[in-house]
Amino acid sequence: MAQLPPGIRFITSFSRDQWYRAFIFSLTFLLYASFHLSRKPISIVKGELHKHCAASHEVELDSYKEYAAQIQPLKKPFNASQCGWEPFDKNNYKQLLGALDYSFLCAYAVGMYLSGLIGERLPIRYYLTGGMLASGLFTAMFGLGYFYNIHNLWFYIMAQIANGLVQTTGWPSVVTCIGNWFGKGRRGLIMGIWNSHTSVGNILGSLIAAYWVSTCWGLSFVVPGVIVAVMGIVCFLFLIEHPKDVSCSCTPSSSSKTFLNGTSRCRIQMPTLNAKENGKLQQDPEIQHLLSDSENSSVSLNSNTVVSGEGRHGTSAISFLGALRIPGVVEFSLCLLFAKLVSYTFLFWLPLYITSVEHLDAKRAGDLSTLFDVGGIFGGILAGLISDRLEKRASTCGMMLLLAAPTLYMFSTVSKMGLEATVVMLLISGALVNGPYALITTAVSADLGTHKSLKGNARALSTVTAIIDGTGSVGAALGPLLAGLISPSGWNNVFYMLMVADACALLLLLRLIQKELQCDADHTLFKEH
Repeated sequence: MAQLPPGIRFITSFSRDQWYRAFIFSLTFLLYASFHLSRKPISIVKGELHKHCAASHEVELDSYKEYAAQIQPLKKPFNASQCGWEPFDKNNYKQLLGALDYSFLCAYAVGMYLSGLIGERLPIRYYLTGGMLASGLFTAMFGLGYFYNIHNLWFYIMAQIANGLVQTTGWPSVVTCIGNWFGKGRRGLIMGIWNSHTSVGNILGSLIAAYWVSTCWGLSFVVPGVIVAVMGIVCFLFLIEHPKDVSCSCTPSSSSKTFLNGTSRCRIQMPTLNAKENGKLQQDPEIQHLLSDSENSSVSLNSNTVVSGEGRHGTSAISFLGALRIPGVVEFSLCLLFAKLVSYTFLFWLPLYITSVEHLDAKRAGDLSTLFDVGGIFGGILAGLISDRLEKRASTCGMMLLLAAPTLYMFSTVSKMGLEATVVMLLISGALVNGPYALITTAVSADLGTHKSLKGNARALSTVTAIIDGTGSVGAALGPLLAGLISPSGWNNVFYMLMVADACALLLLLRLIQKELQCDADHTLFKEH
């Protein structure tokens, strides 16, 4: 009998369940990367919508018109300003560009709270497909303003609002799906790697938008819009919501411990305590609540039992207030508000800042800004790895936030010293800023969405994810708006605002960090006895 080829041996070395999980991991990665790919063009095109130029007079304008007519034999949009695309060619261009960011992010923040509640009540595949097709349409709609020579500010604002609303279908859907397929074992590392789709999407969006920004900026939106729509069709054809749908087993936890996020811990093989110590523990209402949940829960979240179809769909969806009562949801949500404020300020304003400081054109500034997202990839993976190793989500976030504040100050100072210094600081800042953001929106959300107090109600994951990310999106809306308002007084003031936001995010986690340290002390006490 002939020996099997190496490739076939490799394929057969993995089980059917493992192949399905790898497929869902890759598919959801690409689906959400396409969402971020469509968000990035606006930050690249800002440098083209408004160009820095000297005050023009009538002679220069006439000569520009003649030159434009000569080099454009085909009918192309003409904008009667050397300073960019009307109406963004005026002196208040920063406020106008900030309004574009704000309209998208406000719509996204409001829609996110509703999206999780709706998503729990609809099949994920249909819900996500509809959102991606609509997002592709509205992303392309912004770019059509170039081809149809539209200079009405409200056209662009409405396109941003509509796109912000439909993009809220993405995050709760993909997190719920990935949470269904992957258990708690090494969740931080797995989701840290998976969450790099955010940075990969930003990088691809920057490169695609930068390719056309100087020649035909409309295509910087139309092409990403087409990509999102195509991925929506792929989602409809291939997305599998739950392992049970293809007769796969749920993933068991790889260890007997659950991960600490300042709100819960697993009570496995605990030694018998004497009456005095047991009474002391019972005085902690949160521990008492968790112990009663673990004793009374009829469905174990860490078991390898496949949830039946009736159990999965028949369980009533959790209410908004019920999700807020899960320990840790409020703290992590508010922390993400400030963390996302910092991250999205970089997302929407970094290329324009690089253009101002390094005096580069829009294309080169867009290409250089991708280094921030490259750093974000490593930051998200590092945060997941550390939190898995320490089994402390809040402490890992707090440590990175503590390092991020002085790094932002260094970035504002060092970036003015030359291109090489800017490159280094972009990588470091990207890692420290995006690390906590990535950890909270993925592993922490999944942990809280499968909290013991839910007693196995897997349908809560979408609502919890939407609440956390929706609150974070409020910060995402405020950050670019504040940057647009503050930047006329100097970019240093923008960085001071970001440092204050970073400090606020850290302060909001202090109670959970203290709880994690207390859990460590209790664990040591259990071992001693």
